[in-house]
Amino acid sequence: MGLVYRFLLTPRWWGINVFAVLAIPFCIFMGSWQLSRFEDRVDTHHQQEDRSAEAKTAAARPLDELLPVDKVTSGRQATATGRYDTGHQLLVPDRRLDERNGFYVLTLLRTDGGKALPVVRGWLPGDANAPEARAKVPAPPSGAVTVTGALQASENQGTDGVHAGGGLPAGQLGMISAASLVNIVPYDVYDAWITVTEAEAPLVAVPPTAAEGSGLDLKAFQNLGYTGEWFVFAGFVIFMWFRLFRREAEAARDVALGLVPAEEGATAEGSGNAGPSGSDGPSGNAGPSGSDGPSGGDTNGTAGANGTPSATRS
Repeated sequence: MGLVYRFLLTPRWWGINVFAVLAIPFCIFMGSWQLSRFEDRVDTHHQQEDRSAEAKTAAARPLDELLPVDKVTSGRQATATGRYDTGHQLLVPDRRLDERNGFYVLTLLRTDGGKALPVVRGWLPGDANAPEARAKVPAPPSGAVTVTGALQASENQGTDGVHAGGGLPAGQLGMISAASLVNIVPYDVYDAWITVTEAEAPLVAVPPTAAEGSGLDLKAFQNLGYTGEWFVFAGFVIFMWFRLFRREAEAARDVALGLVPAEEGATAEGSGNAGPSGSDGPSGNAGPSGSDGPSGGDTNGTAGANGTPSATRS
């Protein structure tokens, strides 16, 4: 029976075996890695929820102690002291809250350190371009103020609700970030912003959002999907190897047992073509007796010629 599996030593099967030995562990490794990425995102999401709950009751800390904003400090309560720049109050359009469309009211706070901190003082329903909606926006407080709110990282083009297309009228801002504000105000801006905990009526306080990459977003479920794909690939390689192995083993066993396919038998039967008896042989040709020889004259030549028709008739 060992001869049946000698095909495993052929160069073709050496290549198949090497591919399977390398592909299966690689697919399992990649699937395990994608699964660990998904589990990390789930753990981070739970930690973020716990920190958000703690941040609501934790004491506020000075802004500079929480910078730069990361997954740990995002959502923490921060305080900053300064004066509002009443000349640069901006509206952030197309922001939804409680399933309603509206806009943020953003005012820059000139801190004692010189930099300005973007402060979202609240949200109002309606269209930011409508005069009646803009008329509801309260003026920022004058004089020195201390602002307390949830610290947030600068937005980017992938942030939900961001208006990255441009073309907004003067006094409106599509994305809350230092990069967007650098061309609007003549002073430095923190690469962060805060949303106030208690908003002045009729403004509605904007709840903080989780840090990017810390929640169960689409990327987390993509990792889970990739996990399944890699494990399926590993199973497919195993399935195809056993399928090829079984087919080769059955073919080798048939050969070893002498079980020849029907096509080969038909080929053997087809080898019986017309032989010497059915073809014109030496007896049908004019032989030496039909040629001029020492003992045979014209009479022998005539007999040789007569032998030709008789050979043809047979």
